[in-house]
Amino acid sequence: MLFKEQFDEIQRIARTIFDNPELGYKEVKTRQTVVDFLTRIHPEIELETFSTTGVKTSLGSGKKLNIAFIAELDAVYAPSHWRADQATGAAHNCGHYTQVAIALALYKYFYTTGAYKAWDYTLTFIFVPAEEYLDLAYRDELLKNKEISYYGGKPEAMKLGVFDDIDIGVCVHAMGGEFPVRTIETNCDLAGFLYKRYTFEGKATHAGFDPFSAKNAYSMSTLFNVALGLSRQQMKDSEKVRMNPIVMESDMSTNVIPNRIKVGSDLRTLTVGYMKEAAVKMDDAAKGSALALQGTVSIETQMGYLPFVQDRYLSEFVIEAFHANDEIAAFRNETPISAAGDIGDLSYMIPCIQIGYSGFTGTIHGDDFKDIDPEFIYEVFPRFLADVFERFNGRIDPSKLYRRSYEEYEKLINSIAQ
Repeated sequence: MLFKEQFDEIQRIARTIFDNPELGYKEVKTRQTVVDFLTRIHPEIELETFSTTGVKTSLGSGKKLNIAFIAELDAVYAPSHWRADQATGAAHNCGHYTQVAIALALYKYFYTTGAYKAWDYTLTFIFVPAEEYLDLAYRDELLKNKEISYYGGKPEAMKLGVFDDIDIGVCVHAMGGEFPVRTIETNCDLAGFLYKRYTFEGKATHAGFDPFSAKNAYSMSTLFNVALGLSRQQMKDSEKVRMNPIVMESDMSTNVIPNRIKVGSDLRTLTVGYMKEAAVKMDDAAKGSALALQGTVSIETQMGYLPFVQDRYLSEFVIEAFHANDEIAAFRNETPISAAGDIGDLSYMIPCIQIGYSGFTGTIHGDDFKDIDPEFIYEVFPRFLADVFERFNGRIDPSKLYRRSYEEYEKLINSIAQ
C-alpha cells in the first residue's frame, strides 16, 4: 500500500524536475530536489557527492554484495519542446525525470518498511549526471579546466571510483511511443558510438573568373556523403549501423570556391569489433573523396559510449517477476536498437540491466514527448521493481557475475579512438 500512499508526493517531485530541466553537469536544482527529499525521509542519511552534481547513498552495510539502482539527472537540449527551459533550451524529453522519481519512491519504500535489512546485499542509490552526449562546448571547458575527464556521467563516475564497491547495476528507462497496455521491456541492447570529424581542404579561387584551378572542399564533402550512402550496402544489418554526417564548420561565399569544410558524423554499431571495421570504411570513403578531387582530409576520432549488452542472467529475475505480476499486461524482450547510453560503459566493468517501462506518448527526444500514465510510472512500476529486488535476495550466483577494472576500460576506449 505504501506506493499508493506516496503516489501524490512522488508525482509532484517528478513534475518539479520536469518543469525545471537542466543539462548535464548543471543539474543543480535537480540534485537539490533529490537531497531535500532524501534528508527529509532519513535525517541521518550519509550522502556522497561526485562529478559536480552526482549523489550516492546506501541502505544496509557490511554485505558481500552491493546492487546499485542508478537514475540519470540530466535533460536533453531540445529548445522546441513544449516544456523546454526558454533560457537554456533544456527539456526532459527522454524521461530521466521519471527515473529520479522512481528511485526516490523506491528509497522511501525500502527505508520506511526496513525490508532491505533482511537482504544479503546492500542497496545503493546513485544519481548520475550527464548521460546525454551533448552541450559539448561546455563540457570541453570542464575538460580543459580538469573538472571532468569524460563527457558522460557514468564514465566520469567510474574513473572517480563511485562504482568500485558496486557489483550489479540496475537502471530503468522510458520506452518511446505509446503502448496500448502497460508494458515493460527487458534485454533491449543498445548500440555504442564514436564521433568522427573530417576536415576537407582544397584551394580557393574566384568562382566566376578562375574555377578551373580550384579544388572544391565542399564538393569533396558532397562526394563523401554519397560514398557513405552507397557504403551502407556493405554494412551488416545485424549491427544496426547508423551514420549521420552533418556540416560542422564552413566559411563559404557564392563567388569563392570553398577551400575548407568540416563534416562530423557519429557511427553507431552493436559491437566494438564492428565499430572499428565500419570506422575504417568511413575513413577510406573520406580519403577517397578528397583524393578524387585533388584535395586532402584530416581525421579526428572521439569515442562516445560503448555498446550495451544487457546481462541475460539478471534479466531472468525481471522476467520471473513479470510472470508473477497481475498489474502489468505485456513485456517486450530481445529488441536491440541503435540508440546509445553510457550504461554501456558501466556494463563493461560490471553486469547491468536496464528495464524499459511504458506510460508515455510522443517521440523520445521529440517535441511532443510527455508522460500520460503517471499511476503506472510512479506507483505500479516501482512496486514491480520492489519485487525484483526482493527476488535478488539470497539468489544471486556470484559465479555468474564479472568485474573489470577502470584501467581495463580506459585501455579499451583508447584502442577504439586511435
